[in-house]
Amino acid sequence: MSKRRNRIGILVVFTALALAATAWAIQDDVLKTSQGDLKISCIKHGTLMFTFGGKVIHIDPVSQYADYATRPKADVILLTHEHGDHLDIKAVAALKKPGTEIYASESCKATLPEAAALKNGEVKTIQGIKVEAVPAYNLTAAFHPKGRGNGYVLTFGDKRVYVAGDTENIPEMAALKAIDVAFLPMNLPYTMTPEMVAAAAKVIRPKILYPYHFGDTDTSKLVALLKNEKGIEVRIRDMR
Repeated sequence: MSKRRNRIGILVVFTALALAATAWAIQDDVLKTSQGDLKISCIKHGTLMFTFGGKVIHIDPVSQYADYATRPKADVILLTHEHGDHLDIKAVAALKKPGTEIYASESCKATLPEAAALKNGEVKTIQGIKVEAVPAYNLTAAFHPKGRGNGYVLTFGDKRVYVAGDTENIPEMAALKAIDVAFLPMNLPYTMTPEMVAAAAKVIRPKILYPYHFGDTDTSKLVALLKNEKGIEVRIRDMR
């Protein structure tokens, strides 16, 4: 009987691990650009990885969301702000290799002094990729004060990708032009409601919109809000 219970226990463990692996599977999309394919890896929450032209760019890597011992090492690491679900020094250490460049908002410097700071409005070409640091902050809450965090616009060939960071639908979004892909956060009280994300999307007009960092928010609400918006494809990936 004890052997049978052990077999059942082992089966339960393996089943749980299999379900966990399925639930946490990293989803990859490929976008054609004028300079080759851009692979977009939707890891979890606010964590992304881009692969382009032989370069690997990790954004807000966090150990909780991926086994970074098995992920490609980083040519570039971008950090939006200092909160623990975006800045994880263990994940950064696991991804580093000789020549890795790390850029972050100034709020990250206390935790990660080796990172080079990018201020809102600063533009830099990093290993051949144009990176624009743009504002990311709350209008109605105090979790993300203005000036502390960054969003990023990255240019891959003829495609521009906006990773918003933790922000609400701030006025500065109106200045973002020719955005092909946008990652917009959707979880109150920290970032945006589906209604706020929809409003931001109507201003930015990305060709592809990924809601991310959405926790328990019902993504179907966003899909419904934008169902009549021609030219905006809403892609839902497991970015809780």
